[in-house]
Amino acid sequence: MTHVAVDIAEKLSRFSQYWSPKVVARLNDYEIKVVKVQGEFVWHSHEDTDELFLVVSGELTIQLRDGEVILGPGQLFVVPRGVEHCPVAEGEVHAVLIEPAGVVNTGDAGGPLTATYDASLL
Repeated sequence: MTHVAVDIAEKLSRFSQYWSPKVVARLNDYEIKVVKVQGEFVWHSHEDTDELFLVVSGELTIQLRDGEVILGPGQLFVVPRGVEHCPVAEGEVHAVLIEPAGVVNTGDAGGPLTATYDASLL
């Protein structure tokens, strides 16, 4: 067995698509994903799971129906299960997501921003 650290910056350098999370590691039944975002996503929720956003670079706003949370590099926020939210980034943002395996990025909303499952960076 080979033990290798996951280099987040290197993984992020390997793609350019926005709103297309890539799995870079697994932890029990969870997946650690990297994502690049810019612009406004869709309002959605995940009825069965919380969702963790950890910003690596840039500034990410998580809009909630009753307010917003603004995250800078090194900051994280957990959106509780069932809470409707909409991520927004005026400039490019790099982030890490931690969520159970199989979670769809657009949750209950669906639509054209729904990403295909991508574990190509494992």
